[in-house]
Amino acid sequence: MKRTSRDIRTANRYEVLRQIIAESPTSRQELAASTGLSLATVATLVGELLDLRMITEVGFEDSAGGRPRGLVAVNTSGGALIGVDIAETYVHVELFDLGLNVLARAEQDVRPGESLPEQVAGRVATAVASVVARAGVEGARVLGVGVSVPGQVDRATGVSEYAPDWDWHDVPLLGLLADRLAYPLYLDNPLRAGAVAELWFGAARGRGNAVVVNLGTGVGAGLVLGGGLHRGVSNSAGEWGHTTMVLDGRLCRCGNHGCVEAYVGARGIMLNLREVAPDSALLHPEDQTATIDALARGIAAGDPVARRAVRETARYLGAGVADLVNLFDPEVVVLSGWVARTLGEPLLHAVREAVTRHALPRPLASTEIVLSPIPTDSVCLGAATFALEGTLETVGQRNGKRVTPPRSRATLPAP
Repeated sequence: MKRTSRDIRTANRYEVLRQIIAESPTSRQELAASTGLSLATVATLVGELLDLRMITEVGFEDSAGGRPRGLVAVNTSGGALIGVDIAETYVHVELFDLGLNVLARAEQDVRPGESLPEQVAGRVATAVASVVARAGVEGARVLGVGVSVPGQVDRATGVSEYAPDWDWHDVPLLGLLADRLAYPLYLDNPLRAGAVAELWFGAARGRGNAVVVNLGTGVGAGLVLGGGLHRGVSNSAGEWGHTTMVLDGRLCRCGNHGCVEAYVGARGIMLNLREVAPDSALLHPEDQTATIDALARGIAAGDPVARRAVRETARYLGAGVADLVNLFDPEVVVLSGWVARTLGEPLLHAVREAVTRHALPRPLASTEIVLSPIPTDSVCLGAATFALEGTLETVGQRNGKRVTPPRSRATLPAP
């Protein structure tokens, strides 16, 4: 799609604010250097953000042989953002200040048989109301709510086109939420949300090319290419979990056989454990979270069954990650998601060994494989940045004032 001057201006605002949040306090000169924009363009964008009270002046720093440079920082009290992580077994919601610091959290379980769209929308609304109340934030201060839902998503229409675990097809999710929430709403997928979180605050920060592997009930890979989030033509890039790993292998929830997800998602790990030790007390057949937690405790205690199950999982995961390394030649592969967080370092070490066996030497030599360093729910964090992006798209129209910044000579990757 051809990008308009408005798209470019929005991307530039987004990038400037992103740098301010990441580097507060910072100067206009440092912003120009880090974004590649001209100093004049940065000054104009900083002026807009000051007018909107999203940032504030915080003093001066000495410069070599020149006038002191004015410093700006994010105005953490200038508004609130909400991130929603809808997963197959839970709805997790976090409320952030404008510095993307967590002010409140809430969670609702999604039990088997309770995943109708209206039920899920109700749980989201309940959790959002809870975090607003816990943080003591007035509703008017909430700039937007970013919502992440698994599966195929149409950002423009707010439709969940396909969520295989719940057999959702063309669900107007944002419409259902708009009936319950009086905030601006923005919909996307956890692969994109997790990748943006790593790009802003995690292991992909400062990297031009990264792959963020999300391991949960579902599996996928968020892509950072050329310094920006890669969505693909239909906002479907990263569905690595539904690429074929084993011909005529296990049945996947998408209906195909042998998908990556069927071997390294939570359900696949449970099958790995069952194959290693069918009667193991570590296996909780109806509870993914309890099984993964039990495996983590078993590894820590030196349980040979737990070690074998995780080693078997790492064999499959390592082969899949090696494919990503060979395809994208990234600077870093980040293991993210609740399964990776729970199994932690033992899974990481085993995956690194397996990738070494399967990846080509040249791309492997320039790729790090790490666990996500983000301490909070990275999908919520990334979803909140989608709400921030949406807010910046309407900049200049708030309070009845329209601001028209000059056209930038630089073109940043679309967020």
